[in-house]
Amino acid sequence: MRASGDHGFLGEFTVTFRLLSRSKLKSRGMMPEIVRRLTTIFAGDVAGYSRLAAADEEGTVSRLRALRQELIEPVIAAHSGRTVKLTGDGRLIEFASVVDAVRCALDVQRGMTTRNANVVPDRRIEFRIGIHLGDVIVESDGDLMGDGVNIAARLEGIAEPGGICLSVDAFRQVRDKIALEVFDLGDKKLKNIARPVRVYRIDVGAGRASSPAAPDARKPTLALPDKPSIAVLAFENMSGDIEQDYFADGIAEDIITALARFRQFHVTARNSSFTYKGQAIDIKKIGRELGVRYVLEGSVRKAAERIRITAQLIDAESGNHVWADRYDGRLENIFDLQDEITNTIAAAVTPAFATAEMQRVSRKHPQNLDAWELTLRAGQSFALAGPADIAEARELAQRALLLDRQNTAALAMLAFCHVSDGWWAYSQSPQASIAEGIKAARMALQEDNSDADALASLGYGLFAARQFDEGLDVLRQAVALNPNLANGFARYSSALAFCGDYEKAKEAFNSAIRLSPRDPRLGNWLAQVAIAPFIAGRYQEGIDYGRRAVQSNPSFMGGHRVLAGNLSASGQLEEAQREVAEMRRLVPGVTVAATRWLPFRDDEARERYCSALARAGLPE
Repeated sequence: MRASGDHGFLGEFTVTFRLLSRSKLKSRGMMPEIVRRLTTIFAGDVAGYSRLAAADEEGTVSRLRALRQELIEPVIAAHSGRTVKLTGDGRLIEFASVVDAVRCALDVQRGMTTRNANVVPDRRIEFRIGIHLGDVIVESDGDLMGDGVNIAARLEGIAEPGGICLSVDAFRQVRDKIALEVFDLGDKKLKNIARPVRVYRIDVGAGRASSPAAPDARKPTLALPDKPSIAVLAFENMSGDIEQDYFADGIAEDIITALARFRQFHVTARNSSFTYKGQAIDIKKIGRELGVRYVLEGSVRKAAERIRITAQLIDAESGNHVWADRYDGRLENIFDLQDEITNTIAAAVTPAFATAEMQRVSRKHPQNLDAWELTLRAGQSFALAGPADIAEARELAQRALLLDRQNTAALAMLAFCHVSDGWWAYSQSPQASIAEGIKAARMALQEDNSDADALASLGYGLFAARQFDEGLDVLRQAVALNPNLANGFARYSSALAFCGDYEKAKEAFNSAIRLSPRDPRLGNWLAQVAIAPFIAGRYQEGIDYGRRAVQSNPSFMGGHRVLAGNLSASGQLEEAQREVAEMRRLVPGVTVAATRWLPFRDDEARERYCSALARAGLPE
C-alpha cells in the first residue's frame, strides 16, 4: 500500500501497517506475492516542454494531443506496445520485444522529423526516448516499478531532443536484427542508479529501408556561432582499467559544466561531444560537424596509486595547439582530486580560450568586426584602464549594441565602462556615469538573468553608488553563479577592500589571480585591493600592492594614486610626491575632491586617504 499522506484514522492506519514485517503481512494474507517479469521499457517525453508551454500553453497542449492521436498511439499499436502510464508530457510504454520498441522509437522520431520540417526551431515539439531491457515489478493495476523502469527514464533524460538512447542490455537484443548506426557513449553514472550503465545512441537518420542518407547529409558542416565556441571531448582512459572510465568521463563532464557558466561562450553539450568517444580523433572534422572553433581533449593514466591527467586546447580550423598542460595527483581521494583538476583545467582553459580569440580578432580589419568581436576589443581597451582607453571601450561596446541590442556581453562591458568613469573620476559627473552603468547592467540582466558577468557589473555599479549591502550581495551572487569568473572575484575583492575587510578582500583577490594569473586587468585589480591595507593601517602591505599595480600597468592612474596614499601615510613623502606627479601627468584633472568619489564605506578612512594625498601634493 502506498502512503496516502492523509491525516486522522487512515493516516494512522497506514503508518501502523508499514511497521509490520513482510513475513507477518504475508502470513495474515494482507500482502500479495511480488510479481516480476523481464520486459522492455520505453520512456519518452517532450524536450523543453516547460519552455514551450510558457510561450504558448494552450497551443502546445493542442499540438501534443494531435501528435498523440495521429502519430504516437497508432505507431505504438502497430508495434504491439502497451502504454503503462502518461506522465504529463511523457509516456511509459512496455514492449514484449526490444526490436519492436526500437522500431517504434525510430518511427516516432522520423515521423516527428517530417512534422517539424516547416516549424521554426523554438516551436518544435521534439521527443527524447530511452529504452531498457530489465526486470520489473508488476503492480496489481498494471503499473511497473523498479530499477528497470528507472534506468529507462534516466536514459531518456540523457538523450538529445529527437534522439534515442539504449542500455547495453537492450542494445544486445537489436544489434544484429535492425540496420542501425549506433554510437557507444560508454559507461554512464545515472542518477539514483547504483551501478554505471553502458549507453548507446542511435543515429535516427541512419538505417532506413529506402534512400539511406549519405554521411555528409547526416553530419553536415555547421556554421560557427556568433561567439567563441568550444567542444569538450570525452577524456581517453589510458589506464587499461575500466573503472577509470567513470573518472575520465567525470572530468570532461565537469569541465563542460564549468565552461558553460560563461554565457559569452558557446559550449557544445556532452551528448554531442561524447559521441566521438572511442573513435579516431580528427579535430578539424569534429570542429566542422559540431560547429565549434576550439576543441578540448585529454587523457587519464593511472599507475599504482597515482594518476596523471593531460589536457590540450586545439584550434579546430587550423589544428594548432592553443594550450596544453599535465596534472598529477594521488588516488587517496579520487573525487577531491577530480574537483581539483576540473577547476584547474577550467581556470586555465578560459584565459587561453579568450587569448586565442583576441589574437584571432586582432588580425581582422576593424571595419569587418561583428558584435562579439567588437565586444572582445572593448575588453582589451578596458583592461588598459586609462581615460582614453575606457572611452574607446565604451565606443566599441556601443558599436556592438548597434549590431545586436541583446548582446549581454556588450551591455555588461558598457556598464563597467560607465561605472569606471565614475569610480576613477574620469567623468565630469561621476554620479551620472555610475547611474548609466547600473542602467546598462540591468538591461543585460533583463536579457539573461543568469549571466554572471552582467551580475558582476551590476554589483560593481551598486557598490560605486554607495548601495553597499546590495552591491556586495549581487557580487556574491555573481561568483556563486560562476565560480570561475576571475573578473567577478576581482570586483568582489575591490568592494570588500573599500569596506575595510582586508582578509576577505585578499581571499577574493587571490581567487581572481588563481583563475587568471596573467590577466591584462591585473594592474586595475591590484590598485583596488591595495585600499584594504590602507584602511587597516598596514601601509607597507599597501605599498607592496601599489608597486605591483604600477609595475603591471604604468599608465593606470589608479595604481599611482593608491601607491601615493600608502607612501604618504607611512611617512615616505618624497616618493609619494613623485607618484602624485605621475598621476597628474596621466590624468591632469585629478584632484582630492575627485578622489572623494571613491566608495569608501567608512568616512574616516576616506578623509585619511584624501589627507594623505593632499600632503603628497595633490591639489584640492
